[in-house]
Amino acid sequence: MSVAFTREEDSEAAAADLPDRPISPHPNLVTPGGLVQLEAALASARAAYAAAQAGGEVKADRTAMARATRDLRYYGARRASAQLVEPPAEGDRVAFGCSVTFEREDGRTQRFRIVGEDEADPAHGSVSYLSPLARALLGKAVGELGTLAGTEVEITAIAC
Repeated sequence: MSVAFTREEDSEAAAADLPDRPISPHPNLVTPGGLVQLEAALASARAAYAAAQAGGEVKADRTAMARATRDLRYYGARRASAQLVEPPAEGDRVAFGCSVTFEREDGRTQRFRIVGEDEADPAHGSVSYLSPLARALLGKAVGELGTLAGTEVEITAIAC
């Protein structure tokens, strides 16, 4: 079939049919900072939805409306299921919301904060409580060992 016989609306309709963002089946634990981030993302999604609705021609804004609707559903569901977890007052054991410093067998020292799924950003020093790293270290104290990717790591500091 020649391209001349295709309808522009077909590609536009496909772009507007965005799949929903997957929602984790795990408890939606959040730190106080994570709750603030989640509320900001929800407010941003609401603003994007309002802007897409107010935008002129629906045909031109179809993709923007689909993206805004998808994000609004996602962040609305995540905010509704958020379970605020305050970090413990004492940091004698690795817990949700705490930062843990550990030394690898090769001498490298690393530090990560254990947070909720939506606020995890390993490049900036935070990992999800569901990550292999967090699961290997949660509940341990300074001086204890955890196994990570087949090697042992030693916890050298905990800060909550």
